[in-house]
Amino acid sequence: MRNALVVATSLIATAAIAQTALTPTPLPNTHPKTTSVFDIPQRGVTFITGDTWVQNGQTIRLYGVQSCIRGTAFTNQAGRKTDCGEASLAYLAALARDTKPTCTALAQTGTPPVILAICAAHVGANTLDLGTILTTEGFGFAALAASGKAVYQPYLIAELTAKKEKRGLWAAPDLPHPHAIMSNALTTRQNPLK
Repeated sequence: MRNALVVATSLIATAAIAQTALTPTPLPNTHPKTTSVFDIPQRGVTFITGDTWVQNGQTIRLYGVQSCIRGTAFTNQAGRKTDCGEASLAYLAALARDTKPTCTALAQTGTPPVILAICAAHVGANTLDLGTILTTEGFGFAALAASGKAVYQPYLIAELTAKKEKRGLWAAPDLPHPHAIMSNALTTRQNPLK
């Protein structure tokens, strides 16, 4: 988790630069020189995936993080098939409960609108980036841009470290990596006869 602190210090500046590749729209009702800072509430939040939740009727997604896809399965340490997306979701929910993150909205994208945010988790006397915790501990992955490159490179480094050390979901011999699943789905959709 110490690596998370180092990554967190450079995240805000890098996120602002890398975010432009997603062509988001400015946040509504926000002065350009201010940011929208909010807490993930302890009640009244619905976790949709391991990187997305709804609070106060607004969908929030962690910038640069991709969770396992719900409905895909891996073999857990007890030898049972388990829903990978549910495992990612449960880990994010537990982190939100235990670390009471404060988030900063970076941009709004999509229809219906989704707020892309980075979040700071409070672990003891330390403040750590929530996305870094998820990827370092092996319960999240670095999101990829349409170019195939990581949206935020430090998350890819954290993911590769977790993979090498078999942390979290990486301990499974049959981890359904979300990028492979999405890539296969895209290839199948583009070439339905193959």
